[in-house]
Amino acid sequence: MTSSTATDAGSTARRLPAGRKAELAAYVAEVGEVTVAQLADRFDVSADTIRRDLDALDADGVLIRTHGGAVSTSAIPRPDTGLDVRMRLQTTAKERIGALAATLVHDGFAIVVNAGTTTLALARHLADHSDLTIATNSLRLATEIAPKVYRDLYVFGGAVRASAQATVGPVRLPALAGGPELDIRCDLAIIGVGAVAVDAGYSTSNLAEAQMMGDMMDRAACVAVLADSSKFGRRLFAQIADLGRADYLVTDVAPPHDLHDALRARDVEVLVAAD
Repeated sequence: MTSSTATDAGSTARRLPAGRKAELAAYVAEVGEVTVAQLADRFDVSADTIRRDLDALDADGVLIRTHGGAVSTSAIPRPDTGLDVRMRLQTTAKERIGALAATLVHDGFAIVVNAGTTTLALARHLADHSDLTIATNSLRLATEIAPKVYRDLYVFGGAVRASAQATVGPVRLPALAGGPELDIRCDLAIIGVGAVAVDAGYSTSNLAEAQMMGDMMDRAACVAVLADSSKFGRRLFAQIADLGRADYLVTDVAPPHDLHDALRARDVEVLVAAD
């Protein structure tokens, strides 16, 4: 076979659907997040063809289909990424973290839990617990946790962030019969964060949410921060608290040396979930 013939054969193979989808999957894995328009232009096919390819690759678990595009299963989500998409990112790490964090919860505890995909994983691992009092700003948590687990489940009021399926407002609950809002205290605050860094502490992308998460910490006798290793060394828009505000950092991989040393200096116990 001549060189030109081999090149033509290779080009033809790349234009075949299976070959195109393999290249498409590799490209999304490399870039992290793409739109249908970008892919249609890159692979010189119609947008409808790209949509069908993405649907097929999503069904195979190769990538995650989003409105208007796709993201890699290992991508770090943008602040506006919807909860349903984020729930499919770093799933193994989140389940491991959730299982380990659940061991910090004892029957009869009052706990406050913020909205997030890692804290939802925690909720699924509380199945063997009982008599809990749970307060949360997650609109999704009630569907993820069995009623037999809790004595009472409260959802904080406030503005709804639809993309996060969460409320944002004061960490208080209304009294019965129209009385004033009641302050609360709990045994353990379980807080999933968007970023962890030596200088920036714990941070997230939304200012009001950061304030609410900080208030949750202030109402707890003990604080456990949950963060997978993709959050290390990052800083997002709004600081929640300094590193030392947590009693535990529950994660899937040991933090880098500088972060680990900073946590240890502030008496934060690092719990690493086993494989």
